[in-house]
Amino acid sequence: MPLDDNAMNPTPTPTPNVFDATADNFETEVIQKSLQTPVLVDFWATWCGPCKALGPILEKLAAEYNGAFLLAKVDVDQEQELAAAFQIRSIPTIAVIKDGQVLGVMPGAPEGQLREMLAQLGVQPAPAPADETAAEVAAPLDPHAEVLRLRKAIEAEPNTAELKLDLALALLQIGATGEAEQLLDALPANLATDERTVKARARLGFAALLRDAPPAEVLEAAIAIDPADLRARHLLGVRQLVSGDAEAGLAQFMEMLRRNRTYEDGLARRSLIDAFRVLDDDDLVTRYRRQMSALLLA
Repeated sequence: MPLDDNAMNPTPTPTPNVFDATADNFETEVIQKSLQTPVLVDFWATWCGPCKALGPILEKLAAEYNGAFLLAKVDVDQEQELAAAFQIRSIPTIAVIKDGQVLGVMPGAPEGQLREMLAQLGVQPAPAPADETAAEVAAPLDPHAEVLRLRKAIEAEPNTAELKLDLALALLQIGATGEAEQLLDALPANLATDERTVKARARLGFAALLRDAPPAEVLEAAIAIDPADLRARHLLGVRQLVSGDAEAGLAQFMEMLRRNRTYEDGLARRSLIDAFRVLDDDDLVTRYRRQMSALLLA
């Protein structure tokens, strides 16, 4: 059943940080509020394909930044007076307003460029509100839904490499490593060295090791019989890392390093370093980096 325009571009759930701007409320809701908080004005229309790709990205950033900036959405068909005032000739277009002044007007941009623009404005994510529940704070995006969203976004903007990197990362989360690798291989040079690309390639390396690996219970049984079975320890560590039990995986690599730091040309050390690239838990990475350094320098 084909999707209609409303299904592809649902009305966003009203939040304090995302709102519809009109000629009637623009002075109070945009200009006046920009005296305290920067405002991004998203000029869009229901019939605009690229707008349908950019809108969810802007709304995601507004949620992530927790009120560090406000997002005002202007439907150019409904608010022709505002569109004319800003001399909007194509959409999507973003206007940046701060301290009551228009700092600039730019066409829609990939997420990475939007983040860079916010950083240049000195805008950093604000802490989540104290009364927000832990479940709401920690709720992850559904990776399958994210893959579908990004595929639609790429249909609208097929030449936007940043979206293809985002899709590769989402595909890795659902185990579609083959397609993810193809997307990564096709990235332009400026994104090939991006930190997210480096992490993704490390994940691909770990996933490749598990293609013919025994299940975790077989590896655990092998280690119980022979604690010096470093091959089993390595594969078990990779399985634990990929399945989300990062600390257990790091512990296996550390035990390998304790038992034989030269095994297979320093496999344990290399595995730890690759794991550090993949993980987002800075405290965990710092703790195991110190353990690795202490062991190697002993």
